[in-house]
Amino acid sequence: MTTGEIELSAGTLTYRDTGGAGPVLVLLHGLMMDASLWDETIAELAADHRCVAPTLPLGAHRHGMRADADLSLPGVARLVVEFLDRLDLRDVVLVGNDTGGALVQLVMADGAARVAAVVLVSCDAFDNFPPGLTGRTLVLSGRLPPRLFGMFMGQMRLRPLRRMPVAFGWLTLRGDAATARWIRPVLERPEIRRDAVHTLRAAAADTGLLLAAAERLPAFDRPALVVWARDDRVMPPEHGRRLAALLPRGRLVEIDDSYTLVPLDRPTELARAIREFTRSSAAT
Repeated sequence: MTTGEIELSAGTLTYRDTGGAGPVLVLLHGLMMDASLWDETIAELAADHRCVAPTLPLGAHRHGMRADADLSLPGVARLVVEFLDRLDLRDVVLVGNDTGGALVQLVMADGAARVAAVVLVSCDAFDNFPPGLTGRTLVLSGRLPPRLFGMFMGQMRLRPLRRMPVAFGWLTLRGDAATARWIRPVLERPEIRRDAVHTLRAAAADTGLLLAAAERLPAFDRPALVVWARDDRVMPPEHGRRLAALLPRGRLVEIDDSYTLVPLDRPTELARAIREFTRSSAAT
């Protein structure tokens, strides 16, 4: 897997790309995360898929965005489309977990010209935005000035605090090493703190955007897989069932022994579900 950088309208994005043949998977992460969310799942899929995972400007990115960049979720969704265009990725399977799944829904609602199929993995949906206690706490912290936001996030250096339900405790059972890594950019870089606060304030100002997107999802007539953690405490399992029923070609897979971040908690099972989906979608 190689790491590259690409200059887009909002600024410079880093991304990981396995290259190779097979279906092209573009994998999107959530708030205060980076592309490493997908490392173990990509390791399982890279033999027969090309996996491309950008690190989006959602609080754990490497380069500060331009001061006038639109870092609302619709703005970041448009950045995903621009990323696909610039790399000329066609017929992609767009995969999103956590807030990455919200971005996938926004792309779907806007037409998704380069997308052949989607995978939604335990993600924000309907009225669950910001999602659960974790999301609401994070968005409230975004009201702070960037410097104070950094001080608030500095508490996450301590594992007992990272494992609290208001932090990452209800997002992952096994991924604490990743969560410790994800908070470093916002602690060390003032421009990353600035970007994160912009995104969180935009989220607080438009809490109904996924309800509006849901009204347009029945028009998405391409294959769709919904993978949900059966024990999810942040993303209601009933939302997974609703999404699968809402999409004309939707199907649902539920995974045990996992919280929201299925790529960290059950990467092998997630990779198996995605592989079976891409094979059956190709056959169809």
